[in-house]
Parts: sequence; structure tokens; C-alpha cells
Amino acid sequence: MGLQACLLGLFALILSGKCSYSPEPDQRRTLPPGWVSLGRADPEEELSLTFALRQQNVERLSELVQAVSDPSSPQYGKYLTLENVADLVRPSPLTLRTVQKWLLAAGARKCHSVITQDFLTCWLSIRQAELLLPGAEFHHYVGGPTETHVVRSPHPYQLPQALAPHVDFVGGLHRFPPTSSLRQRPEPQVTGTVGLHLGVTPSVIRKRYNLTSQDVGSGTSNNSQACAQFLEQYFHDSDLAQFMRLFGGNFAHQASVARVVGQQGRGRAGIEASLDVQYLMSAGANISTWVYSSPGRHEGQEPFLQWLMLLSNESALPHVHTVSYGDDEDSLSSAYIQRVNTELMKAAARGLTLLFASGDSGAGCWSVSGRHQFRPTFPASSPYVTTVGGTSFQEPFLITNEIVDYISGGGFSNVFPRPSYQEEAVTKFLSSSPHLPPSSYFNASGRAYPDVAALSDGYWVVSNRVPIPWVSGTSASTPVFGGILSLINEHRILSGRPPLGFLNPRLYQQHGAGLFDVTRGCHESCLDEEVEGQGFCSGPGWDPVTGWGTPNFPALLKTLLNP
Repeated sequence: MGLQACLLGLFALILSGKCSYSPEPDQRRTLPPGWVSLGRADPEEELSLTFALRQQNVERLSELVQAVSDPSSPQYGKYLTLENVADLVRPSPLTLRTVQKWLLAAGARKCHSVITQDFLTCWLSIRQAELLLPGAEFHHYVGGPTETHVVRSPHPYQLPQALAPHVDFVGGLHRFPPTSSLRQRPEPQVTGTVGLHLGVTPSVIRKRYNLTSQDVGSGTSNNSQACAQFLEQYFHDSDLAQFMRLFGGNFAHQASVARVVGQQGRGRAGIEASLDVQYLMSAGANISTWVYSSPGRHEGQEPFLQWLMLLSNESALPHVHTVSYGDDEDSLSSAYIQRVNTELMKAAARGLTLLFASGDSGAGCWSVSGRHQFRPTFPASSPYVTTVGGTSFQEPFLITNEIVDYISGGGFSNVFPRPSYQEEAVTKFLSSSPHLPPSSYFNASGRAYPDVAALSDGYWVVSNRVPIPWVSGTSASTPVFGGILSLINEHRILSGRPPLGFLNPRLYQQHGAGLFDVTRGCHESCLDEEVEGQGFCSGPGWDPVTGWGTPNFPALLKTLLNP
């Protein structure tokens, strides 16, 4: 009888809407460009929602990440298992009991959790969901280059005040799937026939970054790498095979993906999906590769959130993950950003190397109270990931020194304070850069990014059996850098050492040793009279355009092999 009374009390609280609060009042709910509403969803339609449950011991988790990632720590390389992480962050019994009772009373069904028990995904009818989350009003939307269908609410939702200590946010209401910022640029114009290459291919990458034909996976270790894709895009095995036939002749490689996690649709291949797989597998050649693919998901799910949940539900994962996904920091709620940051922290504690593209809008730009400011992106701005910027060849057709690719994302977070590992490098940049934008444009005390860079301009990709030239974006540089780190992991694993894990503390301690310093060029920003389209500029050492620079494989291997 007591339980029944409790359930009735909770249900009454839901229905009354009294004593309620908004978990995400600062979440942007404007419709992204290219999306249109198809009208209200049918009340009897089924919907999948994800509930982020409040975790425990997040401060302790942060301390452990520092301990296992810092080469000067006795705990360095002694990563946590998923079960260790679960024991640390698992929601309290009170949180689990309260949320489960609340959902049960609302008619939620087919609820699935993860090993860490901090996410719960449940099915409800639209009618039940709108009763459960007062203020929410679900509509169908269609948009994006592949005419993706989603269900979202244009209005904020409320939760009972009693749930404030137990729920961080509810996923599947506001955030829309990302769109690709990948560009196909016009072919550079040169006079004469001095060109040594006609666009970036695996052989160009390997020559520039000093990889020999012997710098490939051994095929004997348990090393693996992964890329994650959240666009409604697919890669095709036939494209990968053709790409390797065209461009992979001078190094050992694998011609197929080892494992696809998620749904691979039967539609046309997407250029970004093709690019990720082809360059991860040619830079990190002959290493087992997984692809996390979001197509086939339910209309109510957020693809990036689904990927984070997969990480929390699988004990054995690839050591390196490359991700070409980002949103403007200001478009996301504080509750969402902080919780996602904790998920990235969980991955770092387990020794996963997460590489995120820095974005393709330079410093970015938006207007705040009538004044322009630069616009950082997330998760590039998370202090628990390694962020990859972009470069171009100084001479477009020659394998030469690199300069800034003007689209290379970079800057300073407005959410996360500067982590201690980059204090020295960033302070030095801010005090010595001769081309610093006005201080009103950026938060000089924020987490600064990117951390590293690689070529991002003029790639060849095979998509739908057609070789496509001049594809550009940090979506290209990220898998290249990831593949090179996988090769270093190969050497570490074969010599009995743990994989690299979260790289940043070591990277900054070693002052970018093993990387080519990129010292020429600036990236784009606000087109106004004050900065005239120029953001930050590169210089000696670390900078918020290309980080510490681009990989010189033999030197980087020597730097990162021991301990």
C-alpha cells in the first residue's frame, strides 16, 4: 500500500506541474537552418527518451583521470575498467529508486539501462511523454541533406522539483542531429607543371608525416581504433576496397571494417562517412577498425548521446576514437554540456584516446548584446578530449611545410576553465602573440583548443565508387591523427606498455615534442571593422589555431613510446 501511495503521489506531482523546475532553461530551441516542422505528433505514437541520472563521485573521477594520464604520477597508465568506473559513478540507490518509480507511474516501458546505470532509455506514447514532461509538445521535423526525420519539442519541459537531485536532463527533446561542415574546395590554380601531387592521398600523408611502408599494424596485437559517425550517412565496403586499390598499394592495409556498431543503411554513401573510414584505415594502416554508425536510430534519439551510452555499456573498446562532431557551446544547455563532459571524463579514466575535430569555422562568430564575440564549439572545448585542428601545404601541389588552414577551428571555451595541464603553454601564447584579437572577443581564462593538427585541405575520397577530389575540413585531419596514434599504440602494446589513453597532460608536459610546429597563418572569424575576419594566428609553440602542430611520426613515436 505504501508503494502504491508513493506512486500515486509522484503521478499527482507530474500532473499538477506544481513545484516543478526546468533542467535545461538555457538550451537553444530555435529550428536549425534547413529543418521544417511537419506538425504535431500523434498522441498514440511511440517515443524513446533518454534520462540522464545524477552520478556520484564526479570529483573523485576527475582526480583519477589526472592520476592515470600524467606521466609523472605513479598511477600513470593504470586505467580503470568499466566496472571500476561503474562502482564510482553509479547513481545512488535513492536516485535509481525515485526515477524508476516516477517512470513506472507514468507508464514508461521497455526501459534499458547501461552498465554504469547512469542512463535510462524508455519508451512512452507521445501523450504519456507530454504528461510526464509538462511544457513539452512533440512535433515531427524533417531536414538536413538526407531529409532526416526526427521528433522534437519546440517548447521547454519541466520536471517535478522532487527529481532535481536525481535527473540531469532528458535527451530527445530539443537537440537536432548535426550537419556536416565538410567542403569541396575549388582546385588551386598554379602555373607550370611543378606539382608533385594533385591532392592529398594516403601516400602524400605518409610522405609528409614520415611514415614508411613498414609503419603499419602488425596484425598480431589486440590493438584497434574506431571512428564515430552521427550524420545520416553510410560508408560502403566497396568504396573502401576501391580506395585502397587506388591509393593503398604501397603499404599493408585492411580492406574491410572489422566491426560496425549500430545500423549501416543501404542508402548512398556519404562523403564524410567515407572520408573518416578511408583515412583512419590508411593512416592507422593494418589496424583493426570499428565504425560507430547512427543511422537506423529512432526519431526521438540523439545520435551523439547514443554513442556515449554505447561507451558506457561495453567493457572492451578500441583504444583510439575519432569523432567529427560539434555544436556551438552557446546552443547547448549547461546541464547537457557538464554531463557530456563527465562522460568524456569516464572514457579518459578508462584509457581511451578521444580525438575531436576542432570545427571548420575558424574562431567562429556570434553577436552578444549587439557586440561580436568568437564562438567556441563543444566537445572540441572539453578539457578531456584531444582536439585536432587543420593545416594546408604552403605550396598546394608540393609536399612542403604546412601553414594554417583558415577554416581550422580554435579558441577559448566560455564554459570550461583552463585546465592545469595547459596553463604554461596558453599563458606563454597570450603574453607573446603579436596578433592577439581584442580581449572582448574571447574568454582568455577558458580551456584553449585545439591541441594538435594535421592536413585538412584537398583530400581525395571515394564515395559511391567515384573518386572525389579537394575535400576539406577538420573531419579529414582528425582520423589521420587518430590513425598515427594507433600506430604508436601498436608499438606500446607489443612492448608490454598500456595504450596512450588521454593524451593532453603528456602532450603539454613534453611541449609538443615529436610534432612539426606550424608558425604561419591565421584562421577566420568575425567580418567586422575591428578584427576584419581574422581570428587567432599561429606562432612558435602552442597556439589556438594548430595546437602544438602536426605529426612527425618517427619523432612522435620516440617521444610517446616510453614509459
